[in-house]
Amino acid sequence: MSEIRLNPITREWVIIAREKGKKPDDFIIVKEETRRPEFLKTCPFCPGNEAVTPKETFKISDEKGWKIRVVPNKFAVLSREGERARAHTGLHKDVTGVGTHEVIIETPVHNLTTATMPLEQLKEVIQTYKDRFLEIYRDRRVEHVILFKNSGLASGTTIEHPHSQVVGIPVMPLHIRSRIENAMRFFDDTGECLMCRMIKDELNEGTRIVMDTKHFVAFVPYAALSPFHIWIFPKRHSGFFADMQSEEIWDMASNLKSIMARLYYGLNNPDFNYVVRSGSSCEANSGFIHWYLSIVPRVAMASGFELGSGMYINPLIPESAAEYLRNVKIPEYTH
Repeated sequence: MSEIRLNPITREWVIIAREKGKKPDDFIIVKEETRRPEFLKTCPFCPGNEAVTPKETFKISDEKGWKIRVVPNKFAVLSREGERARAHTGLHKDVTGVGTHEVIIETPVHNLTTATMPLEQLKEVIQTYKDRFLEIYRDRRVEHVILFKNSGLASGTTIEHPHSQVVGIPVMPLHIRSRIENAMRFFDDTGECLMCRMIKDELNEGTRIVMDTKHFVAFVPYAALSPFHIWIFPKRHSGFFADMQSEEIWDMASNLKSIMARLYYGLNNPDFNYVVRSGSSCEANSGFIHWYLSIVPRVAMASGFELGSGMYINPLIPESAAEYLRNVKIPEYTH
């Protein structure tokens, strides 16, 4: 019989469709093997094509050249110029579309992925995430910052060169507000952080844990929205992503690299999205907000049921997904 589980963070119900009988290896991506080059002349993010992108706002370099570049998105969804202003006429309300939309070019090497990137490089990518978070929140027009990565066509990306995006928006999205309110209610009722309690329970049970390091724990959620959906949580309570300390950044890089390598080798390099879910800089010391990173491999398609009901159907039991990923053999050079 199928089981309907509740996601305690979002309060969304998820159908765990046991009767579909799906096994973890049913989700291994079948695709034609193609060797991507380290450099692609037509790629706007490859070295030598810097003039194709807008002028960089941030850069990390060494004696060989740039290692990470941050540039305004050439096709930004928001304008860097102008003031935030609200207006309404009857039921119609709007806010001027101002804010920040940047692209973080993670490496000059065209064919790397998060899974195959050197750990030192991934650490610098996460440090760059932190720096841009802090910088964008200094903009008084920005209400919320969203940092995400799309990889592969199924994720929505149009450029295969490794990159992430960070967007500072002038409003608070409803689903973010709802998550905060749910966490606040749990804190009011119990005096505990909902996410801290979740981490404790997951570590005690152990069946959904994929990776447990000194400062971070990665697990498949009890009510995972889709196959191999993964959350990475800091063990230290903090409401703000950019509150990470140096040792935690290293540990985050190690944890993230291991998780992405397990997906890469275990599912044949699936397309994926990941997003950092974090409070603002003024919420770093909040008792009920706890930041985390959510990873969604694109190995299953949503359907009309999800659109019509707002509920997800997950054809893979979360405990089976976690066990499969724990047992994936990762080549030594990727550690």
